Amino acid sequence: MPDSLDKLRVGPSSVPQEDEASGPTDDVPMTVLEHLGELRSRLIKALLGTLPAVIVCWSYRVELLGFLLEPFSIAYRRLGLGDKAVMNYSNPPEMFTSYMKIAIVCGLMLASPWVFYQVWAFIAPGLYRRERMYAIPFVVSSSVFFAGGAFFAYSALMPSMYETLLGMGGEIPQASLLIQPMMMITQNLAFATQVLLAFGVVFEVPVVVTFLALAGVVNWRQLLAFGRWWAVIASVLAAVLTPTADAGSMLLMLVPLIVLYYLSVVLAYFFGPKVDASDQTPSAA
Repeated sequence: MPDSLDKLRVGPSSVPQEDEASGPTDDVPMTVLEHLGELRSRLIKALLGTLPAVIVCWSYRVELLGFLLEPFSIAYRRLGLGDKAVMNYSNPPEMFTSYMKIAIVCGLMLASPWVFYQVWAFIAPGLYRRERMYAIPFVVSSSVFFAGGAFFAYSALMPSMYETLLGMGGEIPQASLLIQPMMMITQNLAFATQVLLAFGVVFEVPVVVTFLALAGVVNWRQLLAFGRWWAVIASVLAAVLTPTADAGSMLLMLVPLIVLYYLSVVLAYFFGPKVDASDQTPSAA
């Protein structure tokens, strides 16, 4: 009888505790197919949540087109190519396709908090309870940094980039030749959205690195030691992601990459694992 009472007795020792060595208490093992099913479910939810934003952006497609092409218009006027910038399209459906592209890209940006939440919801089951408390900061910071990167590219980079590219034309006296730009709407929008999305993704560096520090994957000392290698990686990324070959545009991407990385080192110092500066671990070396 006492043995049966002991089995029924519930006390603090019988409550499952979160053991960092064995993993989260509610972490249910899943097969590869179950993980793929969960990923598909999150992708579908992200797309369904993006659809209303795309519809809203379609309603303002003309205003958004003018907004996206404003840096081109500024460069066009600065170079004295005309009082009003000219954009061409080659076939009747091309404008419809261009407006659809604008609605999709801007809709994704508008719905980015929902998309980032689905990303978090996919990885959250493998995290500890204390790590899941960072869901809202992760979603908010991801959205803010993504929008900040796109805005930085739009305001600081694109006007000078267009001015450099359009300035490559002009009169060639030796051949009595005048080279004038004939900009097509499809190619121009592809160029603009590529730049905006590239900078939006690049500005996610502090969010990703800080999350890795919070999860205990890296610490601030390891990140600091990796800084010189990051300078090399950032230089390659700036050369690849910048559509133009001029040094000024590459520096405008390189400098934020370096600054954002060391900002993430500072965040990892305050919020990541506490490591003594005098410790010399193999991983830090």
